[in-house]
Amino acid sequence: MSHLPPFTPDQRLFPFESRWFESSAGTVHFIDEGVGEPILFLHGNPTWSFLYRGIVIRLKKKFRCIAIDYPGFGLSARPDHYDYTPAEHAGIVRDLVRHLDLQNLTIMGQNWGGPIGLRVAVDELPRLRALVMGNTWFWPLDSWQSKSFAYLMAMAPMQSQILNKNIFVEKIIPFGVKRPLPDEVIHHYREAMPTPMSRIGAAEFPVQLTAADSWLRALEEQVSDKLKNVPILLPWGLHDIMFTRPFMERFRETFSLARVLRLDAKHFIQEDCPKEIAEAIDSFLPASDA
Repeated sequence: MSHLPPFTPDQRLFPFESRWFESSAGTVHFIDEGVGEPILFLHGNPTWSFLYRGIVIRLKKKFRCIAIDYPGFGLSARPDHYDYTPAEHAGIVRDLVRHLDLQNLTIMGQNWGGPIGLRVAVDELPRLRALVMGNTWFWPLDSWQSKSFAYLMAMAPMQSQILNKNIFVEKIIPFGVKRPLPDEVIHHYREAMPTPMSRIGAAEFPVQLTAADSWLRALEEQVSDKLKNVPILLPWGLHDIMFTRPFMERFRETFSLARVLRLDAKHFIQEDCPKEIAEAIDSFLPASDA
């Protein structure tokens, strides 16, 4: 059985048509706006396609902008028989890419959207044009900050706080932006996971920071082998305390065609700097008819 959250986004903030994909895990929500070559936007934790609203609004005049909510996030179903692993999420995203038959595709990922998007990029390499990766990673975590965070967030007391107090939305999102978000914006993140049962996916992601080590190790090898010559834009929030500059440098060492956009932002770069990111993507991906 799947559980859809009883929530309708405010059209003033999220002026997009909701679309639905009947995936193997249940009904998945996505938006598909504009015309042109496609850009697929992939969120992390505890966000959803709403995170990309400021970027999509600016790019949809030139590009086809697609943003998905993974099962258990945003307006997508909460499947009972689903483990909420990044491997499963990547499989759902890959199925949507095939369903829409996206060609000459650019994939943007941030937070968990990075490894999920890069997994799809490896699996669907003939469809790929470019990558945009910000404040993310694609290898088994090895910095003390990230390992400490993973250990803390996977402990029972913190798991209880995630499920019962919604601390990812109430504490971590506000901490992860440079400028305070309006109440109506926080409301859209809060209403997307209003009950403990609706937060299972958000609680599982920090567990997967270490549980997915073998998956990430395989991904790292394949990214280094198959994607190293793919053009990549790295919009990076320089004030993120977890995904720090060494993470960005690791991307630069792996990818031969990397361009960096340094942002006065914390972790949620899409909230802090949507205009700068959209302009950089527009410049990075010149229109095919130009």
